[in-house]
Amino acid sequence: MTKAIIIDDEHHSIETLLWKLENYTENVEIQATFTDPEKGMAYLKNNKIDLLFLDIEMPVLNGFELLQKLKPINFDVIFT
Repeated sequence: MTKAIIIDDEHHSIETLLWKLENYTENVEIQATFTDPEKGMAYLKNNKIDLLFLDIEMPVLNGFELLQKLKPINFDVIFT
């Protein structure tokens, strides 16, 4: 099972992605979702995941800035 989280500032985008993953995949387990990139970053610093679904354009901290602050990155990233 692939352990994943979603970080996206738009709640409807998270809901859409959750629906698609639930209906079209069998081996992705979403452990958490975050609309606040700083809370998502804190989660990533304390939890091991395999995959991050990450929005690029977010207020305060965009997806690229978030990844820069997390180096080294030990998971795959899919930009949404």
